[in-house]
Order: sequence, then C-alpha cells, then structure tokens
Amino acid sequence: MSKRTKTLKKYRDMEVEALAQEEADLRNAVWKLKLQKGTGQIADPNKLEAAKRDLARAMTVLRERETAADAERS
Repeated sequence: MSKRTKTLKKYRDMEVEALAQEEADLRNAVWKLKLQKGTGQIADPNKLEAAKRDLARAMTVLRERETAADAERS
C-alpha cells in the first residue's frame, strides 16, 4: 500500500473534529516550511511539497463529508 493510500485511509477513519484539527496543524506546518524556504533554512525541500499534498488530502476528505451531509439533508 502506498503512502498516499495509507494517508487517505487514515484521514477517512478520523472523526470530523480530529480531521479539522489535523487540517489546522498541516496549515501551520506548511506556513512554517514556507517561511523556512524563504529564509533558506529548510533542510529538505520535499517536506514542503509533502505537507501541501497531505493538506490537500485532508481538505478533500472534509469536503467529501460536507457534500455527503448536504446530500443526506436534501
């Protein structure tokens, strides 16, 4: 199983509140990594790209749940 699949499975198994907290943590991590990149202090530039992808995955799962909840209400 690839890292991407494991990460998606982990996010889909999380509760909504935990996933929202994970999103906030990832946003903070991306911000810090961008700051480090701008000042030339980043040790591994690939960490920024990985954090951005993880953030996108978390946001996608949250959005999937929102649309599913909206569909149930209608």
